[in-house]
Amino acid sequence: MKTETLNFNTANGATTAFVAMPDEVTEETKAVILVQEWWGLNDHIKDIATRYADEGFIAVAPDLYRGKLATNPQEAGKYMQELQLEDGLGTIDEAIKTASEKYGKKEFGITGYCMGGTYALQAACKLENIHAAAPFYGDTPDEFTLKGLKCPVLFISGKKDGWINPEKVAELQRIAKANLLPVESVAYDADHAFFNDTRPEVYDEEAAKDAWRRVLEFFRKNL
Repeated sequence: MKTETLNFNTANGATTAFVAMPDEVTEETKAVILVQEWWGLNDHIKDIATRYADEGFIAVAPDLYRGKLATNPQEAGKYMQELQLEDGLGTIDEAIKTASEKYGKKEFGITGYCMGGTYALQAACKLENIHAAAPFYGDTPDEFTLKGLKCPVLFISGKKDGWINPEKVAELQRIAKANLLPVESVAYDADHAFFNDTRPEVYDEEAAKDAWRRVLEFFRKNL
């Protein structure tokens, strides 16, 4: 496994992406875009990228905050609120284009956590070259946006989540069913951010391991 930094420009300035990949990349190597939580592109997100690389994927984690890292929830909330949706999607889009040129990939999966889950699902509805999306407990778009869905979705949530609560997930399922959208939903008896093993107050090892297994299978099937 090896890592590198990808430099690229966006409409609102230059940024980078953390990239982890197997030592040998072939035509069969699958690629995944990994979108940060509201904290920024921190060591936890980079660690997840290396886990993907260990499983044989190229993982590209773009820095939506352009170098800023939050050290507390107040900062994280501020950075997330300051980030405009179109700016975040534009950064993801440019990361896809740059990674496609560099690594020769035309299909990408996308996943993300919390804020990153929000962007992952939005990207699956609005961006090109995304062929599978696995958002973790991200906010759900309106019905008009969801009707633009371009690929299969595996939506991961926690039943104890007070933000992306069961009611929101049920509404996503209703919209998907009404519009014949390829959305599968999996909910665990866990809290928001249950996948984050750096936060013992919410981390759920059993749920995280099962979700990881499901997402890997999902990407291997659909990419």
